[in-house]
Amino acid sequence: MTTTAPPDNARTPTDEPPEGAVGARRGFSWLLIVTGLMGLLAAVAITIDKTKILEAKARGETYTPGCSLNPILSCGNIMESAQASAFGFSNPLIGLVAYPVVIAIGVTLLTGITLPRWYWLTFNAGCLFGVGFVTWLQYHSLYTIGALCLWCCLAWVATIFLFWYVTSHTLTRGLLPAPAGVRNFVEEFPWVLPVMHTGVIGMLILTQWWSFWTG
Repeated sequence: MTTTAPPDNARTPTDEPPEGAVGARRGFSWLLIVTGLMGLLAAVAITIDKTKILEAKARGETYTPGCSLNPILSCGNIMESAQASAFGFSNPLIGLVAYPVVIAIGVTLLTGITLPRWYWLTFNAGCLFGVGFVTWLQYHSLYTIGALCLWCCLAWVATIFLFWYVTSHTLTRGLLPAPAGVRNFVEEFPWVLPVMHTGVIGMLILTQWWSFWTG
């Protein structure tokens, strides 16, 4: 009795994705890559300027970052604040680690791979921490420090869109429990929540320095 070997491209039981594993559409994968690149660009730029500020201080000099344009758009004031080192080290170091991970996930998803539920939920939890942290920074930027950093604003926008799109993805794929109406809404209009969130921040910035913008 002879047996026929399976073709090279035949799938075996171990080739099947684990139960609950899901992938992502190309558009979502590219969104991760783009937002990751935006955040990484901001983190690199802030790190370079912060290093130059520290080097200038060591020489007894003053360095003004190129993004310090006026008393409100003043990156230097933000970088030298206590909030800029919330965990005892420069905040952009978090971005230098986190945003490349986001980019790597986006690139991996472009290959068509599926990821298990725990992976998605961990990713979503990381995005939740990120948006919570930038919200804390936004509050202090507007109401404690009284200045804005343009590079920080770029990271804020990237993190906000990243959080809401990842949350929408986990909801629509059934990885997070939610009513059917909520799932249908975020699947049909995934852009609404991040645009509204960003719009609220923009309105707060506009009203906080209304006299400056209109003067």
